[in-house]
Amino acid sequence: MLPIELDVQQQETALTLRLRVPGDLLWFQGHFPTLPILPGVAQLDWVLYYGLTRLVPGKAFSSIENIKFQQPVPPDAELELQLNWQAEKSLLSFQYRLLSDGAQPIASSGKIRLC
Repeated sequence: MLPIELDVQQQETALTLRLRVPGDLLWFQGHFPTLPILPGVAQLDWVLYYGLTRLVPGKAFSSIENIKFQQPVPPDAELELQLNWQAEKSLLSFQYRLLSDGAQPIASSGKIRLC
């Protein structure tokens, strides 16, 4: 249930992905029938997947430090996901931006503590 990766750029402590969110992903079924949006739990799942497999393998989820959902993510949206690892604080910070028509509003952002 992952999005389609369109581009990936990685540095030592940062990862930026451009993603397309197909409308037929299971995440959209029933959330919500008349106006489907990508659930926040899916966004967190992807943050952990990409963070733990590509940026800081060997780490594990500990807690959510803060999170803000600011804009809904519709089916077939393109997103930019920025991940940054702060080793001294054991924090994985993230930000999703909606990519459409030149605007790049923040869809969600937050910090996850890893151990």
